[in-house]
Amino acid sequence: MVDDGRMLADVVPFLVCPVCGADLELAGHRLLCPGAHAFDIARQGYANLLPGNARPGTADTPEMVRARDEFLRAGHFTAPADRLAWNVSRAGSGFVLDAGAGTGHYLSRILDRSPDTVGLALDISKHAARRAARAHPRCGAVVADLWRPLPIRDGAADTVVNVFAPRNAAEFHRVLREDGLLFTVTPSPRHLGALVESLGLLSIDKRKTERMDTALAGYFKLDSRQELEAEAVLTHDEVATLVGMGPSAHHVPADRLRERLDRLSDPLPTPLSFVLSTYRRLE
Repeated sequence: MVDDGRMLADVVPFLVCPVCGADLELAGHRLLCPGAHAFDIARQGYANLLPGNARPGTADTPEMVRARDEFLRAGHFTAPADRLAWNVSRAGSGFVLDAGAGTGHYLSRILDRSPDTVGLALDISKHAARRAARAHPRCGAVVADLWRPLPIRDGAADTVVNVFAPRNAAEFHRVLREDGLLFTVTPSPRHLGALVESLGLLSIDKRKTERMDTALAGYFKLDSRQELEAEAVLTHDEVATLVGMGPSAHHVPADRLRERLDRLSDPLPTPLSFVLSTYRRLE
């Protein structure tokens, strides 16, 4: 199916050229700037705004994106998604930037709850952007690197959302309006409980939240923090999907994971633990 760019139209006014920083405009199946830099819109509806010298080496693979989409659609992370959407809706955002949006699952929940809001899903994975572009009628999607200058105008975003993704404090600060809010969702050290050791997964640093506050200091001030605890009863296949959509997928081979799962009960009670933090932009 060919998309004519309408899924990007609502967010184009907030975009800038990643090469020269000039404003972009929609022209047929491309985004153009006055400096004659052009960026094609893929048939799935997203635009790739990575500079030519960028290398998406940390991007999620097609397998990881499929695993994440499958797991999230099953509703296992409903608690953080719904709480995040509720908090953002209270902020009254007109334009939400989801930085590290993945498949657009969380942004879609936000837009469902906020009918007057448009959103941009930004991710370094083109495989994720393909899904995010179709996640919601008021959602646009671009491929971009969070560690580079974001292709967003200064002060354009009312809200920045960052769910299980890297955080670029300086760029988040730049693209947010003066009284804008940053919402982050991170796993707590209790996330997945004993499964971390049983399956040889990467553990969560006990000082992760403290380190995040430190990394954002100077740009943002903590406004509020909520801890969300839940439990899911997951089959071995669902646990494998959960592992496959995160960083442990790079460290635990699929065959080794299956061997370790076979030693455990099926299904498995699995603790889920998240930290939802709200930060205010400093002047």
